[in-house]
Amino acid sequence: MLAIKSDFTYDVKMIKIVMDTNVFVSALRSEGGASRQVLRALFNRRCRGLLSNTLWTEYEDLLGRSVWTDVTTAQEREILLATFAANCDWVKLYYSWRPNLKDEGDNFLIELAVAGGADAIVTYNVKDFKRSELQWTHLKIMTPQQCLETLK
Repeated sequence: MLAIKSDFTYDVKMIKIVMDTNVFVSALRSEGGASRQVLRALFNRRCRGLLSNTLWTEYEDLLGRSVWTDVTTAQEREILLATFAANCDWVKLYYSWRPNLKDEGDNFLIELAVAGGADAIVTYNVKDFKRSELQWTHLKIMTPQQCLETLK
């Protein structure tokens, strides 16, 4: 969030992020860490998430996989996903930017970020996104820790 003082008022710009599923899983698998803090920042309205049908489907699919620890129960994960969705803007995608990334499965994240005017994609796969064929000067690719630094 950026606060700019103009006279006696503050204009606050909330950054928009696309949270990769690896960050969401990490946030729910451990009790601490940067991923959990980014999720809390989103819940506390320090940033705004973006969702598309494709990303939502991927999140829902994750709930049924056996990647979870006992830090959260299945019911808690469903509640957290619903809360996450309530703190996101749904974006309808009209254009495909393909081929772009080496991993075809990540292209939709770029498309969502561009269509939704995201400031950043938060992911643990930074290197995969840095090697994209198309470059977006306004879009940052960052780890959860880098995202937290931006939110300070």
